[in-house]
Amino acid sequence: MSHKKHIKVASTKQASSARRQEWKTIFFLLGIVLFLFSGAAGLRLFLTSQQHTQIGGPYTLVNGHGQTVSQADFEGHYTLLYFGYTHCVDICPLTLATVSAALDELGKRGQNIIPVFISVDPERDTPAVLQEYVERFSPHIVGLTGSESQLQPVMKAFHVSARRHAPNGSGYLVDHSSLLYLMDGHNHLVGMIPVDASVHQIASELRRLLPSS
Repeated sequence: MSHKKHIKVASTKQASSARRQEWKTIFFLLGIVLFLFSGAAGLRLFLTSQQHTQIGGPYTLVNGHGQTVSQADFEGHYTLLYFGYTHCVDICPLTLATVSAALDELGKRGQNIIPVFISVDPERDTPAVLQEYVERFSPHIVGLTGSESQLQPVMKAFHVSARRHAPNGSGYLVDHSSLLYLMDGHNHLVGMIPVDASVHQIASELRRLLPSS
C-alpha cells in the first residue's frame, strides 16, 4: 500500500514539475515577444521624438519622366515623403493606397500636400518603372529615384535604412524602415507618421500638423 502511495506522490511531483517547466517556457516566450514589441515601439518612439532639425535635408533625384527634381521644386508646398520600392509585396503598396485615401479624406486641404515616393532600390526602380508604379495609386504621387550615390545621402538625411536580402527565384526583397515624413514648404520636417496607421488616423494627424488656414 505504501509502495502505491509512493508511486502516486512521485507521479504528482513529476506532473507538478512538468507544469512548472511549461509555465517557464510560456513566460520565456512571452518575454521574447514583449522584448521584440518594445524594441520596435522604442525604435519608432526614438525616430518620432528626434529633433526636427536632425531629420531631412536637400536632395536632387530623378522623377518618373527622367527629369531632375530637387527639394527646391516643391518650395511653398507641403510634401509627404515615403521611402520604399516597387517590388515590395505588402507594406509599400498598402502605404501608398492608404496615403492616397487619407489625402482624399482631407479634401481641399489634402490637395495642398504632394505625396512623394522615393525608391530605395535604384537597381530595379528606373524612372519608367517608378512612374508606372505610382500611377496605380494616384496621379498626384511623385516618384523619385536615382543612382546609389544620389540616394544614399537622402536616406542618411532622413535616417532611412535599407538592407537587401539574398536573391532567390523571384528576385530579392529589401528590408527598409517605414515612416511618413511631412515636410513644410521650406523642406523642414513638420512631423512623422507611422505607416501602420489607418486612413482616418493619417488624415487626422495631417489635419493636426497642417496650419489651420
